[in-house]
Amino acid sequence: MGKAKALGINHVVLEVEDLDAALEFYGRIFDITARDRGDHNVFMDMGDQFIQLTLNKRDGAIDTKRHFGFVVDNRDGIRETLGEMGVEIIGDRLNFRDPWGNRIEVVAYDNVQFTKVEHVAKAMGVDGVQKSEEVLGELAQKNMAPDQQA
Repeated sequence: MGKAKALGINHVVLEVEDLDAALEFYGRIFDITARDRGDHNVFMDMGDQFIQLTLNKRDGAIDTKRHFGFVVDNRDGIRETLGEMGVEIIGDRLNFRDPWGNRIEVVAYDNVQFTKVEHVAKAMGVDGVQKSEEVLGELAQKNMAPDQQA
């Protein structure tokens, strides 16, 4: 099986000690929309991409949450490749650490809102990949679904 084609970055997770203070800080700098606020997380939407702020009072402990999501055309084979490389998969999702300790989550293109424009997707060889029904619903809530565009 061939390698997965990297299509972009889906999201970045930043650890903060105070969600309200972080939203105020970033809100003073950027025009962002906060969504899905919980006790430990909030998502700052940027169209079809986002930054997740997660509450973590580390007190010097190891960094366990900060990561970025790498979007690929197909996750099949990645688990096997990581195993062959001796790289441990972390948790339920397809997460791993690089040799320098950076945590990376591998996300399938059809399961994220982030969408390549048609001519870019074609040039990258992924113009036939369709979004999942769940993702199309999320995009529709933002008036960003393909059938909502003129």
